[in-house]
Amino acid sequence: MPVQIGANIASFSDPMALMADCHRRIEMFLGTLVGLATLEGRQLTEEQSCALAAALKYFRDALPRHTADEEESLFPRLRPLPNRAIQSALVRVAQLEGDHRHAELLHAQVEHIGRAWLDAGRLSTQQVHRMRQAVETLQAIYREHIQVEDGLIFPVAREALSEDAKLAIGREMAARRKTTLV
Repeated sequence: MPVQIGANIASFSDPMALMADCHRRIEMFLGTLVGLATLEGRQLTEEQSCALAAALKYFRDALPRHTADEEESLFPRLRPLPNRAIQSALVRVAQLEGDHRHAELLHAQVEHIGRAWLDAGRLSTQQVHRMRQAVETLQAIYREHIQVEDGLIFPVAREALSEDAKLAIGREMAARRKTTLV
């Protein structure tokens, strides 16, 4: 089942809502990977293969755009604002950017193992262990990461950023997806 950013109520004119929507997709596809990791590398059914392929595709294609939305569009617009709440929230941004780098490495590992699973039909005991460990670590990273962004960064950004800044972020997000602002 393809999932497309902006398919829900949120639009590019509300970039923080879209970023939060993206977090729901991250949680959904990560849940898929967590569930598949419990299969111990057994032969996948057609439905499981499709679910694995969809999760890998999401993290390979869509997640880098989401990271860019935050690191290239949102965070740079927050940094110069003199707002006390923003400055307090920005203390967490370095950690969030570090989470992105750590997650990228783990996603590369999951992509490699996941492709092998799809291609060979089975995983070795070592591959199962590495897959489970990577997915569990990703789950821990995203649990806190998303909580900080949804609960702190996005609400502060909604209040502190001008409508023009929000519109510019939305335009940049749309451009990354080669679509128009809706």
